[in-house]
Formats: sequence, C-alpha cells, structure tokens
Amino acid sequence: MIEKYKKESKFLSLVLRHHPEVIGITLDAHGWAEVNVLIKHIKRKFPVFSLKMLEEIVATDNKQRYAFSEDNTRIRANQGHSLAVELELLPQIPPDHLYHGTASRFVESILKSGLQKQTRQYVHLSTDIETATKVGSRHGSPIIFEVNTKAMHQAGFIFYLSANGVWLTDKVLPKYLSVVELLV
Repeated sequence: MIEKYKKESKFLSLVLRHHPEVIGITLDAHGWAEVNVLIKHIKRKFPVFSLKMLEEIVATDNKQRYAFSEDNTRIRANQGHSLAVELELLPQIPPDHLYHGTASRFVESILKSGLQKQTRQYVHLSTDIETATKVGSRHGSPIIFEVNTKAMHQAGFIFYLSANGVWLTDKVLPKYLSVVELLV
C-alpha cells in the first residue's frame, strides 16, 4: 500500500468489509460496490478521492485486499468481511498444513475452543509461517498455530481459497492445532 493513501485504504477496508452504510452505500449479495458510486460517496470524507487513487490503492495493497470486476465497474474486498456476503468461492483441497498467527494472550482459549471465525465469515489461514507471524504480530507477541488441514479435509471440513491467497474455513477444532516453536 502506498503510505500516502494509508487513511483512504483503511477507510476503503471499513466500507467494503464491514460498514458500507457509513458512506450511504450498499453492497450486493456478493460484496460488490459500483466503483462510480463508491468514489462519489468516499469523496464526502476525502474530497480528492478519485478513480486513479482507487486503482493505485488496489494495485499496491501488499495483502491484495481488493479486486475489480472484469469490466472494472465494480470493486469488492477479497475476504475478511464481517458482513454476510457470498464470495462465490469454490471448495478447494488445502495443502497438508496451513498456519494461523495470533497474539500469545489468546493461546489458552484457542487450545480449549479452537479457532473461531468470531465476527468474520471465516477463519483465515496462511500458507507460510512468515505471513502468519506478521498477522499475529498485529495483536501483540505472536504465536503461530500449525493446522493439520489434511486431517481436517479428510474429516469433511471445507476449505476455500480467496482471490488473494488466504485460505478460509468455518472453524478449526483444537485437535487439529499445534503450536509452532518460533526461533527468535
């Protein structure tokens, strides 16, 4: 993400993932917003917001949070919604192991109850320890869980792969989790 558009990008995330009503728009059932309507309404908060700025935010977002429709007339967040949207994801066979980063203060609860989607639609999983560590670091001292996704898949759990490479599932039971020892 371009540092100069950090406020606009965070606001875009708020609108497209959680609260489109803050600018008076609605998302369709699949999470899409009309680009021209979105820009018009964001301009009320950020008067210089433009299509060029939106395109730059989408292109430079290091997590690839957003996607344009094929004809570039609509935009949506790739995952992470607290709103009920149908992202049209198809079930996928996951790699044998995926990772989840969190803060150390949540370990006891996770070992007892597993990973829960909380206010989001899905539990988010990473393909590598490095990404999971970055995610966990946002919440404090990071702890990484390795998820035995092969066993989960064999047990009938369903996995999806978002457009930006984040693996999604409804929940992860404690028996499929192990703590990764991080080298400091």
